[in-house]
Amino acid sequence: MSNNTKADWISKDKEHVWHPFTQVSYAPANVVIERGEGACFIDIDGNRYIDGISSWWVNLHGHCNPHIVASVTKQIGQLEHSIFAGFTHKPGIELAQRLLQHLPSFDKVFFSDNGSTSVEVALKMTFQYWSNKGTPKHKVIAFKDAYHGDTFGGMSVAARNAFNQPFEALLFDVISIDLPTDDNMNALLLQLESILQLGDVSCFIFEPLVLGASGMLMYTPEHLQLLIDLCRKYDCLTIADEVMTGFGRTGKFFATDHLTNKPDIICMSKGITGGFFPLGATACKQFIFDAFISNDKMKTFFHGHSYTGNPTICAAALASMDLMESDTVQQQINFITNSHATFANELANCSNIEGVRHTGTILAFDIKTGEKTGYLNNAAEPLAEFFIKRGIILRPLGNVLYVLPPYCISADELGRVYDTVRELVGV
Repeated sequence: MSNNTKADWISKDKEHVWHPFTQVSYAPANVVIERGEGACFIDIDGNRYIDGISSWWVNLHGHCNPHIVASVTKQIGQLEHSIFAGFTHKPGIELAQRLLQHLPSFDKVFFSDNGSTSVEVALKMTFQYWSNKGTPKHKVIAFKDAYHGDTFGGMSVAARNAFNQPFEALLFDVISIDLPTDDNMNALLLQLESILQLGDVSCFIFEPLVLGASGMLMYTPEHLQLLIDLCRKYDCLTIADEVMTGFGRTGKFFATDHLTNKPDIICMSKGITGGFFPLGATACKQFIFDAFISNDKMKTFFHGHSYTGNPTICAAALASMDLMESDTVQQQINFITNSHATFANELANCSNIEGVRHTGTILAFDIKTGEKTGYLNNAAEPLAEFFIKRGIILRPLGNVLYVLPPYCISADELGRVYDTVRELVGV
């Protein structure tokens, strides 16, 4: 196998592998990556690519970060995996404790496998909470443009679009509301209150401040706070899907750190392990956990995964937390945030783009194409190819181009990303 050429690997890939979010009828051959180093990938020919989107937003500290590598290697030699029902282990306990130190309003952590399952756990917690309390509630409120993963619960509480259209008849109904703006906020609060007054609303689920897969749509913490406070007034639980926004992406450790009053449940994944392994975590407040404590076995939370709380994965997450809590990483987050703000101002008057926006380490804008802005816009593939040819990995959401780099990116590397964007849009 080691004697295979690049052409051999590409041929075998095409023959045997089904890649995600890819229409194979016109997709170019996949780049064969051989190794990672800092903010870059190196392909089988030795070409370097700056990972400008953190490999789908998961890589915080660079590829093959030595601190995480060392922690994972040590853990594998001691305990690679164990069942997490009836047993526990130090990495799982410590990780829950470390997460809750950054989430002082929360009390318990439930581990799962990825972002979709962390949302699924949150929804099931919510529905069973009301059932266990003897007051079943079944309605869910979500934003019209939301994305919450690819499991059936996650698809149900998301926008009805290309991601889930073939399954629409199988999804449960959700009450959708518009994303808040200065112009619609008063009307939105009146609409939300009329929905909450129906009395059968289980929860409001939202991506705080930034809706990622829907096109990096952004809104303010002040608006979100008003929605959360109104939900609390009517005893409606609130779920923050921080799968993408957590771990520094909005400039604070969590996007909900921008809020005064916190939601009741928070979902975490993506950057939680620094991009090494899949891991989901769902944190909740004590009163939710208490509703599951009973001599009635039917009030047990019957949910779990084979790799729930895997110690090797928890060790990676703990190492990532070490780095996140360091002054070096916090300085890098500030550097990227400030650099994005400066570059956004430069792009603001460019005639070829619109909707320039940024929150923390996330910068996004829409390329004008004459087509409707969105994931199905035909600009996606040629835009991605434009950057790949120049050694930059940016995977547009249709015609929405965004930069969301690992925190270890250097000033020169980030400057090269900006220069390539300038070449594209003509500034």
